[in-house]
Amino acid sequence: MTIKEVSTKAERKAWHRFQRELYKGDPHFSAPFETTVENIFTPGKNEFFEHGSATRFLLYDDKGKIIGRTAAFINTSKAYTYQQPTGGMGFFECIDDQQAANLLFDTCKQWLSERGMEAMDGPINFGENDNFWGLLVEGFGKDADWGMNYNPPYYKQLFENYGFKLYFEQVCNMLDYTKPFPERFWKVADWVRSKPEYHCEHFRYSQTGKYMKDLKEIYDNAWQFHENFVPLQKETMQKELDEGKGLIDEELIWFAYHDNEPIAFEVMFPDPTPIFRKFHGKFHLINKLRFLWMKKRHKMTRARVTIMGVKPKYQRAGIESLLFWHMDKMIKAKKPWYKEIELSWVGDFNPKMRLLQESTGARFHQRHYTYRYLFDPKKTFERSSIIDRDTRTRYNQQESSASNGKESK
Repeated sequence: MTIKEVSTKAERKAWHRFQRELYKGDPHFSAPFETTVENIFTPGKNEFFEHGSATRFLLYDDKGKIIGRTAAFINTSKAYTYQQPTGGMGFFECIDDQQAANLLFDTCKQWLSERGMEAMDGPINFGENDNFWGLLVEGFGKDADWGMNYNPPYYKQLFENYGFKLYFEQVCNMLDYTKPFPERFWKVADWVRSKPEYHCEHFRYSQTGKYMKDLKEIYDNAWQFHENFVPLQKETMQKELDEGKGLIDEELIWFAYHDNEPIAFEVMFPDPTPIFRKFHGKFHLINKLRFLWMKKRHKMTRARVTIMGVKPKYQRAGIESLLFWHMDKMIKAKKPWYKEIELSWVGDFNPKMRLLQESTGARFHQRHYTYRYLFDPKKTFERSSIIDRDTRTRYNQQESSASNGKESK
């Protein structure tokens, strides 16, 4: 077997093509758009290159046939926030052969080691964790969710036999919109709605600047106690907005306010999987026109909640229920073609959000693992830290300390 770093246009094309060939005939696989993935590895198209680097590899058998591919990358804004400098690997595809998989893993390890890394997470993305993150380990036999990693069951053994260990697990749940929410869920929403100081509004392109500012304020405040927190970058938000413009539905993105202060948000996208599966990774002009035609005919019957956030000060106040109430009313009144809502994805490091998803009556859909591999086996392995369920108390303590510090001056 021979492994080669991808450098030419022909090799880049082959790197993409191998995935489609590997899953040929699998009715549940949806090939990601080639241009979307290619942009991840293109400086100038991916802002992560401003604080990182990435490369890709192809694996050939002795006859010159491609039997595997992978990628390695370093996000320096996060790599050095861990106990050991940690890089990433992902976009892994391989035949069912441990020797082949080991060579792919070894190559990523070597590339990362040469650049000062002492561990690697995988399979992950050289970008935000809302796409291409984690290995599918449970929930096979279902359609691949757009943007979520999809793989055969044998990948789990390839990773674990090499020495990867579970760093955190990710769960996607599914809401059946033909069934009502639990009544107790709406009682909380009604209680919050009775308070005039709270209100919600949906995103509007005409006020993009305002909502991007509000989202960043909420996100940075809500996630500040998470391990290796990095503030949300304006460039990242703009990229997501630009890439999703044809898909974004203004009335599926909601913000909550206390008086005029932004305190929570919920971002949901229509799930284009049933349409995009037919495009086989290509999004040329004809497929764009096909998409618009099928979108108009409401062929997307599922939506996906990609992220939620509530400022710690307003947690345990029923704000999440308020957001769901507005979403529910909007869908039932104006978008009845949506039959399912995927709640994606929640890590086991976030028990509060898991409890919220369970309280909606959502059922289990799929499970992914994010693994970590320590290059020095003598080092102590630790799983991802758990977000404190009571971040509101931590926030209040933080505010109190800051206030006392000002008074002492």
